Amino acid sequence: MFRGKKYQESSKLVDRQKLHDPAEALDLTQKTAKAKFDETVEVHIKLGVDSRHADQQVRGAVVLPHGTGKKVRVLVFAKGDKAKEAEQAGAEFVGAEELVTKIQNENWFEYDVVVATPDMMGVVGRLGKVLGPKGLMPNPKAGTVSMDVAKAIADIKAGKIEYRLDKTNIIHCPIGKVSFGTEKLMDNFHTLLGAVIKAKPSAAKGQYLRSVVVSSTMGPGVKINPIKVTE
Repeated sequence: MFRGKKYQESSKLVDRQKLHDPAEALDLTQKTAKAKFDETVEVHIKLGVDSRHADQQVRGAVVLPHGTGKKVRVLVFAKGDKAKEAEQAGAEFVGAEELVTKIQNENWFEYDVVVATPDMMGVVGRLGKVLGPKGLMPNPKAGTVSMDVAKAIADIKAGKIEYRLDKTNIIHCPIGKVSFGTEKLMDNFHTLLGAVIKAKPSAAKGQYLRSVVVSSTMGPGVKINPIKVTE
């Protein structure tokens, strides 16, 4: 794979074999962020579980203390008073069946998170094959299926992120922007990792945190020593 000049320069700063402590890794991630825009810092966590088994799923949500630095657009499926509540709480898009039709017919995805009241899930369920692969399907575990839509929206706007395993048993999550600096990124990092560790399934055997890597949007991955994560 061809890599750009900036990426190649950044790669020279990173020892691919070395396992860093979190603060050192986040410092290095900021130094290797060479893009002209404020890059997102992402964490990639490989877990010692098998996502094919229902009792080894790892999924949830957590509010990062300093947010993600990204403006999040929220779509809410609700009716009546709950729809008004969602609008007042700052949701960008609020509706019911008409939004289902719009998404189905227009392939419309101008939103980042989808929230639904429980009574709307029968309608939203029709979008499972569309929203599911994009990780947008509302889910009670993530707090995106709720009667308290105002709180759900407030949490999302404040920096709530969802973490979930992909097919290769890896969790990918943003923890902020390069401009946040190491201290804020560390707070967000430990909050996310704390939630993932707490969500360890009882069926998981052996080493739970197999590898932890941080990177900026355009930068190389920096490996973190999994043993140092909980210190």
